[in-house]
Amino acid sequence: MSGKIVLHYFNGRGKMESIRWLLAAAGVEFEEVFLTKREQFEKLNNDGALMFNQVPLVEIDGMQLVQTKAILNYIAGKYNLYGKDLKERAMIDMYVEGLGDLMDLITVLAFLPPDNKQKQLAKIESKAKDRSLQLFEKALAHGQFLVGNQLSRADVLLLEITLMLQELVPEILSTFPKLQEFQGRMKAIPTISKFLQPGSARKNPPDEAYVKTIKEVLSHLFK
Repeated sequence: MSGKIVLHYFNGRGKMESIRWLLAAAGVEFEEVFLTKREQFEKLNNDGALMFNQVPLVEIDGMQLVQTKAILNYIAGKYNLYGKDLKERAMIDMYVEGLGDLMDLITVLAFLPPDNKQKQLAKIESKAKDRSLQLFEKALAHGQFLVGNQLSRADVLLLEITLMLQELVPEILSTFPKLQEFQGRMKAIPTISKFLQPGSARKNPPDEAYVKTIKEVLSHLFK
C-alpha cells in the first residue's frame, strides 16, 4: 500500500463526497480509483478490503478504512478538525448527525422514480427551512464557527449541504443572513476556495449515468 491517500468509489458524490470535502478543507491531496465495473467491486471484496462488503473505501496511513462515519472521524481527528476536547467533539458530533439526516434525504433523490422526486424535493425544502437552517442560523449568531473558535468538520459539512440545497432550491438561504455570511467566510478559506474551482475533485450533482453505474456495480443491492 502506497503512502498516498487513495479513495475507492464512483465518479460522483454519494457517500464519498463529504470525505473529499474534508480532505480538501484540510489541504490534503488524494488520488481516486473510480469503480465502473462490477468486477472491480468484487475484487476489492475478495481481497478483503471491504470489511462490510461496502464502499466508500479509503486507503490511509497503511489502513483500509470503510464505513463513512469512521473514515470522517479519523480524518477529522488526524487533521485537527474535531475540536479541542471531548466536549467540543460531542457538539461537533451532534451537528454532524443532524446534518446527516438532511444529507440522506438529498442523496436518495437521484435514485427515486420521476413521480416521487418532486415529493422528495418538497420534503427536503420543508425540513431544511423549518428545522435545520433555523437551528444553524441561531448557532452561528454566537461566532464564526459552529463549535469553539476554529474550523471543524461540522463547518465543512454545513457548507457542503447548504451549497447542495442551493442547487435544488436556489433562494433557500434568502432569509438566513448568518448562513450567507458563513458561506462567504468558508469560501474564502484558501483550501476550500481551491476545492470550489473548476477542475477540482469536487463532483457534480448526480446524473443518470452516475445512477446507472452504481446500479450495475452494486447490482446485489438493487435486485
